[in-house]
Amino acid sequence: MTATYDCIATTTLSSAQSSVTFSSISGSFTDLVVVVQAGSTNTNKNLVGRLNGDTGSNYSITFLRGTGAAASSSRAPNETLLSFTEGGDLDNTLSNVTIINFMNYSNTTTYKTVLSRANNAEGSGSTASPYGTSLCVNMWRNTSAITSIEIFVKGTSQTFLANSTFTLYGIKAE
Repeated sequence: MTATYDCIATTTLSSAQSSVTFSSISGSFTDLVVVVQAGSTNTNKNLVGRLNGDTGSNYSITFLRGTGAAASSSRAPNETLLSFTEGGDLDNTLSNVTIINFMNYSNTTTYKTVLSRANNAEGSGSTASPYGTSLCVNMWRNTSAITSIEIFVKGTSQTFLANSTFTLYGIKAE
């Protein structure tokens, strides 16, 4: 079996912006992938999101983190948002790269699983230097097909840096 990645949309911010939303997502793919290369106006922030505008406590998250010197994990049930990074991966450069996988996103009989991996070697945060890698395993406890993905920086009045790039791919299994 081979998989084909089709670029659905790309957004590069011309100025600081608080969020990016991919909407009206077609159900014609098997899976979705979002690749983010972004920074935030404040350091030590996390990349988070919501699906289909759902602000209820319908998300569960398991975090895994490795810095080369230490490893850690934690779990957060009944959250009001997805977490794509952990440990303050976003800083005030464009060094953070996050890859987010939405499995079986258009199936209307199962909850949705979202896996993300973030890498940041800048090491400007308080948790470790260099940051290392984080993996977040999210579950959206909803059987609706994913038709919109909102991505933002966790925290009040936080914004993405200009030139942050967000690309949505659809994957077709053949």
